[in-house]
Amino acid sequence: MNKIVREKNPLVHCITNYVTVNDVANAILAVGGAPIMADDIDEIEEIVAKANALVINIGTLNQRTAASMWAAASTANKKNVPVILDPVGVGASSLRNKVVTRLLKNNQFAVIRGNLSEMAFCAGKDSETRGVDSNSDDKKFSAAEIAKIVAEKYSCVAVVTGAVDVVTDGKNFAQIKNGVPAMSKITGAGCMLSGILGAYIGACEDKFSAAVNAVASMGIAGEISFEKFSEVGTGSLHIGIIDALSQIDDEIISARGKIVRYEN
Repeated sequence: MNKIVREKNPLVHCITNYVTVNDVANAILAVGGAPIMADDIDEIEEIVAKANALVINIGTLNQRTAASMWAAASTANKKNVPVILDPVGVGASSLRNKVVTRLLKNNQFAVIRGNLSEMAFCAGKDSETRGVDSNSDDKKFSAAEIAKIVAEKYSCVAVVTGAVDVVTDGKNFAQIKNGVPAMSKITGAGCMLSGILGAYIGACEDKFSAAVNAVASMGIAGEISFEKFSEVGTGSLHIGIIDALSQIDDEIISARGKIVRYEN
């Protein structure tokens, strides 16, 4: 699937977190996509119509971008452009809750990706995030259980990221055990993954397998970078992930991927 993404060079429209927008753009470029970072409501319809996928990330949410997100999701659905939702920090504030609730109620998503607390909120559980991180209290939920609820409730591929990542479309499941704990010490790993998901989903018809490969690619990139830069520091780890993403191919995924697939 990595080869397909590089051959098709999908245009990925991102309304994303301004803290990590440069990282997201570089990650999409590294895996073979073409990013466009546009969030003004006056050009949303035109940009979405040209895109192969739309990524909505609420990390640095405000009223202006919320309106753009609602408009973009609606336009994407009308144009049959797949949408990836990253509900960063949902559960932390009433604004985030309102925006995500409206998005989920009125739009169809190809993929919803978040940590356990964020996905528990989407599943309708009583969940509260701590900033953009999972709440330790939410460990009472099973990642596979939450992922299945979200996938079935919204007819999408659900991705719950954590020490072990879980991907499901409600029937097919995968656990991905790639990645290193040090990735949690850099800003933007999750945001980059959502951008990468946009590239894969925009290029591949099999959305479940595309999501599995995207998640594995990010985890493997973290491992490769850590092997080189663990003694240097997190700044080098950060750049090393983008370097590794630019080199990952299907053979590396096959050789290094710690992926367990099963059906429910």
